[in-house]
Amino acid sequence: MKKMIQDIIIKPVITEASMDMMNQKKYVFKVMSSATKPEIAEAVETMFDVKVAAVNTVSMKGKEKRVRYNYGKTADWKKAIVTLTEDSKTIAFFDGMN
Repeated sequence: MKKMIQDIIIKPVITEASMDMMNQKKYVFKVMSSATKPEIAEAVETMFDVKVAAVNTVSMKGKEKRVRYNYGKTADWKKAIVTLTEDSKTIAFFDGMN
């Protein structure tokens, strides 16, 4: 089954650190756990009409949580840091946040 680009990129990660990386044309996304670096690069290029130079991925482990007497764990997830080429335009979605 072919993965759809809407399924590969789940949502952007908006944190202080990710906002600081935007100056270097690096954007952070939460992505599908089974997505590969080429698939992520293709999805970002297609969705936002930009040129991707590199993709770095990190598997994030879920955190242990407690609610009263019950213990649980949040889901594991995958984070992708996408670096754009120097001549590429920025992603318009993030421009209003900085």
